[in-house]
Amino acid sequence: MAPTSVLDRARGAVGVLYREMIKFGVVGAVSFVVDVGLMNVLRHTVMEDKPTGAKVVSASVATAIAWIGNRAWTFRHRRNRPAHHEAGLFFLTNGIALLIGAGCIALSHYGFGLKSLAADNVANVVGIALGTLFRFWAYRQFVFRREPLVDTSPLSEHH
Repeated sequence: MAPTSVLDRARGAVGVLYREMIKFGVVGAVSFVVDVGLMNVLRHTVMEDKPTGAKVVSASVATAIAWIGNRAWTFRHRRNRPAHHEAGLFFLTNGIALLIGAGCIALSHYGFGLKSLAADNVANVVGIALGTLFRFWAYRQFVFRREPLVDTSPLSEHH
């Protein structure tokens, strides 16, 4: 068997990153719908005057869904730690992302005085975008750290 060239290894690494990004995006889209939808339901009902609290609840539910999706699908080929250790890192990472999102809403709502539901939703989407960038980086660096030898996920060429 011929040694793998640097170019082949680079292509493989880019391929894995690409597939991880697609799967991360799908899981993220589902979590986004849950987060935004639940925040709006809460803002229209039991937490009408508590946008930051509504964000904390909605993001917590979305985080639980994201944990399942990312562990079971996006990064399943990277698992190298006990589930409780990964879960701790995952929820710590998402806690930081939650602070980013809640901070955007609090800044907009309380700091800038933009108190409409539309303004809360814009701040929520900005916070989700910033938190998503942070999460993808942190998941790859800390939570699901082990570099895969072969990607065996459903979108893999090797599956």
